[in-house]
Amino acid sequence: MRNTGEAQQGASHPTLEELRNRAQPPEVRNRKNAEHWTAQLYLRHFSIYFTMLLVRTRITANGVTGMMIIAGWCTAASLLIPGVWGAVLAVFFSQVQMYIDCCDGEVARWRGTSGAKGVFLDKVGHYTTEGLVAFVLGARAVGEWSNLQADPGGTYPYLLAGSMLASLVLLNKALNDMVHVSRAFNGLDKLADSQAATALNPGFTAKLKRAARFVPFHRIYHSVELSLLALVSSIVTAIIVPLGAAPLSGERWLVLILVPLCLLSVIGHFMSIMASRRLS
Repeated sequence: MRNTGEAQQGASHPTLEELRNRAQPPEVRNRKNAEHWTAQLYLRHFSIYFTMLLVRTRITANGVTGMMIIAGWCTAASLLIPGVWGAVLAVFFSQVQMYIDCCDGEVARWRGTSGAKGVFLDKVGHYTTEGLVAFVLGARAVGEWSNLQADPGGTYPYLLAGSMLASLVLLNKALNDMVHVSRAFNGLDKLADSQAATALNPGFTAKLKRAARFVPFHRIYHSVELSLLALVSSIVTAIIVPLGAAPLSGERWLVLILVPLCLLSVIGHFMSIMASRRLS
């Protein structure tokens, strides 16, 4: 049996296997909705090494979440840099955000400090980041702020589109939390993060959701996907403007296309919630 000093040493200096078993249990790796595809595909394979360093320090899990929030805000701020390099930087910070997002939960599970504050801070991080990224896509389509003064009629619609996109992205995210609030207010159990718990009842909405799998535009409103789309639009602009297209064509078409698609996503999300067992 370990004495107290040995136990404390083991808690702050775990082996990789010990840390992985507690911080990355199967129920975490197999979550349906809580894991972003980047975490499932590759980030969880590497996050454990940074977590290994973090648990050797005094930083709390909430402190790690604070680092995630800052990385997310840097994603949005990077998009204020014109051209391809601003978008490249945004893609980089979006990956850093998701990487650290894996680590904060791992630190909390290892130390046994998971709690409501951590969940709250995580929500703050993702809500603010994704709202800001969506809004900045509109500002990015305006270009230099002098453009807004020189040609308000030609540039204001893009700023408005960014504002609308940000509102729709936040509403789409809030719908999931509204489900949990509604269940809590009515004394229902916590909704399991599983396919069965969110399955749709047979009918028209279920058919629409199956069809949406072939064109999954409803999955592009996360900071990772939005930053990648910003990069693609910047590359398009860099290619077509020398051929005679209007400045910022790629960025402007992107934000104008995303607004109606996001509206469709919100409507579809609402319909799927109402047609499922989530509220019963």
